[in-house]
Amino acid sequence: MSEQEFRTEKDSIGTKNVPEDVYYGVQSLRAAENFHITGLNMHPEIINSLAYIKKAAAITNCEAGLLDKKIAQAIVKACDEILGGKLHEDFIVDPIQGGAGTSLNMNANEVIANRANEILGGKKGDYSIVNPNDHVNCGQSTNDVIPTAGKMTSLRLLKNLKKELMRLHTALEKKAEEFDGVIKMGRTQLQDAVPIRLGQEFKAYSVAVLRDIRRMDKAMDEMRTLNMGGTAVGTGLNADEAYLRRIVPNLSEISDMELVQAYDLIDSTQNLDPFVAVSGAVKACAVTLSKIANDLRLMSSGPRAGFGEINLPAKQNGSSIMPGKVNPVIPEVVNQVAFNVIGNDMSVTMAAEAGQLELNAFEPIIFYCMFQSIDTLGYAVETLVDNCIVGITANEERCRQLVENSVGIITAICPHVGYEKTADIAKKAINSNESVRSLILKENIMDEEELSRILDPIHMTEPGISGKDVLMKI
Repeated sequence: MSEQEFRTEKDSIGTKNVPEDVYYGVQSLRAAENFHITGLNMHPEIINSLAYIKKAAAITNCEAGLLDKKIAQAIVKACDEILGGKLHEDFIVDPIQGGAGTSLNMNANEVIANRANEILGGKKGDYSIVNPNDHVNCGQSTNDVIPTAGKMTSLRLLKNLKKELMRLHTALEKKAEEFDGVIKMGRTQLQDAVPIRLGQEFKAYSVAVLRDIRRMDKAMDEMRTLNMGGTAVGTGLNADEAYLRRIVPNLSEISDMELVQAYDLIDSTQNLDPFVAVSGAVKACAVTLSKIANDLRLMSSGPRAGFGEINLPAKQNGSSIMPGKVNPVIPEVVNQVAFNVIGNDMSVTMAAEAGQLELNAFEPIIFYCMFQSIDTLGYAVETLVDNCIVGITANEERCRQLVENSVGIITAICPHVGYEKTADIAKKAINSNESVRSLILKENIMDEEELSRILDPIHMTEPGISGKDVLMKI
């Protein structure tokens, strides 16, 4: 490239050539060179969150008489363009970076300043009109901007995850109704237990998912408390009192989010436990979903040599060598996402713990892990609903046969003949490979009518003593 294609910018370290046509500046470029870590771009939602923050700050500083109206309007216009999807390619710093997010904050300051300069008739790199630090960053510090951006981004991403989880909850409830009459064998520790309705199992899944949603709602409330206005260490140095009072209400209004200023800005600057709470809620949800995925894989195992109780939608060939094989690929991907979320939660936990004195410098890795967890879990839930849950069918006859041939149904006999006698019958049934029903009738322990009442499959899936009306004395 020729010399004319570059502009020279200066910072406290020295001068550096910056491509003429870009909106980022010297500090962004240094950061991009220093932190080539993931090779990934910054999440578009945190870019939008920064635009909301800088827009709110410009409006608030203008209201407080600290920022010229024309400069404020130019900053606002630049931020609106970012919110409209423009200039995102100029956010060049890696998601994982040193400096507690200073590189990201300055990246936003430089992009907005350079675009605002253009709006006002100036040139990129000439910060005499709109300065990244003095104007765009007025009344702010990385230490209140970045945590605020992280919280706002988390809230927006969690909103989408919650939407997908509600879809899953609804889909599971519909399957619970559809399968309510299907009697199957319940299992504990993978051993035959007592009968349960397939609908009851799916209902339990829906309840667990709803509990995860509510847990997430509670954690999200902590994300709404911001340290904006605290500046460097939470004391509010260089933040005008009028700015301090108005910044969060203005930010809340322009972003259409319910946000509040922290009661103690020092605490909110030092401590990142709200991120740990959210990450924990997301992890708990991932654990729930992975357990459901495990159950679906087990119940659908076969098609002839496994449980074979349900059929999952066939989505792709399952083997390069075994013709006709179809694997439970959707539950498997849910499992893998869950494993990743669990690992990310550990990273968030360790990073939050590693804070020292007035600041935690490890917000970038927290955001990287959290955003990835929330996004991927949302995508996993989406495919679980659309490509698996809604298409599940039940093998009702297979379920019935497994119940009838199981020794586990003998549990219903226990109140009638006692535990010891029941255990003897169970042992004989296992050793002889005879059914529980035929053994009880053969040994004249009770007649067929009584036995049919006690072993009624529906009664065995409801609270109470099955066949109580024919209860026998021990």
